[in-house]
Formats: sequence, C-alpha cells, structure tokens
Amino acid sequence: MVSEGRREPVRGVRRQIVEQVTRAHREVAAVTFVEECDFTGLELRRLVPLALGATASALHEFPELNARLEGNEIVYLDRYDLGLAVQTDQGLVVPVVRGCDSASLEELAAEVARLAETARAGTLKPEELRGGTFTITSAGKLGGIFVTPLVNHPEVGILGLHRISPRPVVRDGKIAVRELGNVSVTFDHRVVDGARAAAFCLDVIARLEWSGSGAHGAEPAQSS
Repeated sequence: MVSEGRREPVRGVRRQIVEQVTRAHREVAAVTFVEECDFTGLELRRLVPLALGATASALHEFPELNARLEGNEIVYLDRYDLGLAVQTDQGLVVPVVRGCDSASLEELAAEVARLAETARAGTLKPEELRGGTFTITSAGKLGGIFVTPLVNHPEVGILGLHRISPRPVVRDGKIAVRELGNVSVTFDHRVVDGARAAAFCLDVIARLEWSGSGAHGAEPAQSS
C-alpha cells in the first residue's frame, strides 16, 4: 500500500475536538434559528460579556435550553455557567464562565479576558473546561454572515454571534446605516421545540439591543 502525504497522529486538543464533534454530530438532532440584531450603540469590545449576561437572563425564562438530556430524563440546571468558544493555536477550546446570571458586566469582562488569555497560553486547568450549561461562540470579524455552530454535547444549545458591519436599513420610512449582525441559536430538537428556541433567540437579541439603546429602567419583556 502506497502512503501519500505526511501523517500525523491525532492527539491533545485536536483529539478532544475529534471526539466531541463526532459525538455531537452523531447524537444531537441539531436545528438552527437565525435573526438579525441591531448592535448600534453597543460597545463591541464588550460584546461577549454583554452577550453572556443577556443569555443567562434569557435562560431563566427558557429553562429547557439550560438543560441536558440524560437517558430518558431531561435535567434542568439551576446554575448558569456558560461556555465560551476560544480559538487557540492548538485548536478550539471552551472554557466556562461561572455564575453568568449573578456576575456584573465588569466581572464578566474580567473573567472573559482571563480565560481567553489562559486558553491561548495553553494553561487552562481541566476544571475550567468542565460543567458548562450552555455555550456562546463569537468569531468576530471572521464570523461570516452566518455559520452553524455545533452544540457542545451534553448541552442542548449554543448561541452564535456573527459578523457585525454597517448596513442600510429602513427606519421610520427612511434609509439609515446601522451596525447589524446575525445572532443564531443551534439547539437539540429532541429537547427544545423550534418555537421556544426562536423565542429564546429573539429574547437575547432584545436584551442586546436594549443594552445598546441607552435605555434605563426595566429590561425588555421576554418574548415567549
């Protein structure tokens, strides 16, 4: 048998990626909902911590997305420890930001910065990669108009933040330029119904747009 090309054993982070992605693709009945979000007014450098807070708040209203399927039981989790996909030279890793529902924006921003730096240095501790209840992925300028993220098994949902850019839109009958981007939620249809996943995504979008509007007072009502 003739061997072609250079062969390299699959090991380390890449092996973990192979195993996790294979299992997710094999076991999860994945469906994706996507909608446009107006990010005008948001501090984009703080987008990830804002999204963590908005997502955790929305998960309170949509508990089936903060859950796991274990055999014939759905386990609804009462903690909001959100995974954050981080690209490194070794591959993609998903460290977990704990207590996203109770942390301040400043605390979330500091923890995101710490975990991202630690991940890229390759010094994450095993416990920093375990116990996520839901995941957020954002590729920034590389995010494209839209991609379909894979659910991080055994979780049942993942929120995607895609490329944000100036686009013409109609506001009050006039053309305006706004900072727009797509937000998606990929979910395990065995656990989450499509209408609920769509309402969850719209809820997160409403919270993000409210954050960028400069409004004060109560947050927007959830859209279930």
